[in-house]
Amino acid sequence: MTTKTRHSDARSSVTQETLYEAELARGLLSADENAFAALYRRWGSLVHTMATRSLGDTHEAEDVTQQVFLGAWRGRNGYLPEKGPPGAWLVGITRRKIVDALAARTRRLTLIDTVTHNADGRRHGESAPDEVLDRVLLVDALARLPHSQREVLCLGFYQDLTQAQIAELTGMPLGTVKSHTRRGLRRLREAVEQGRADENAA
Repeated sequence: MTTKTRHSDARSSVTQETLYEAELARGLLSADENAFAALYRRWGSLVHTMATRSLGDTHEAEDVTQQVFLGAWRGRNGYLPEKGPPGAWLVGITRRKIVDALAARTRRLTLIDTVTHNADGRRHGESAPDEVLDRVLLVDALARLPHSQREVLCLGFYQDLTQAQIAELTGMPLGTVKSHTRRGLRRLREAVEQGRADENAA
């Protein structure tokens, strides 16, 4: 094969790629489910790889990948082909979802820190088994909270919503949301304290 032929084949391949992406873009904008499935097959692994590298957790990366494509489908009318191919648009969504996932992770860690470190003025440098115990106690205590308190705490720490957003979403008055938050955190601290005491007694 001559150099000219190779260059011609390369240009042809790029042209076919561009045309295929333009076809997928049209399909996305027209809510064509087959085109959307093709988008997922084409860029799903890239999205998942980006999420895995950033989060360091395969399960979280799978969740982010689902959120990316769900967000892409719901927000397809916001895609502007003239600003770039579908892949670049999906990468942009992926970066935002990764940021959201990291923020939610921080919220979860903050919840654990708020409850465990305020429960009895914890000392620094405790052992890993103690930290695991605290997490187990916390999850169990959270499951035992009254529904309204559990809902408010979960929306705040797991969904990364502000108290005002929780009030809007649930229809609760903002004062009620704040009250549920305070009471829920107090119950969690009490449950963790009791769990530690029981463990020490055993």
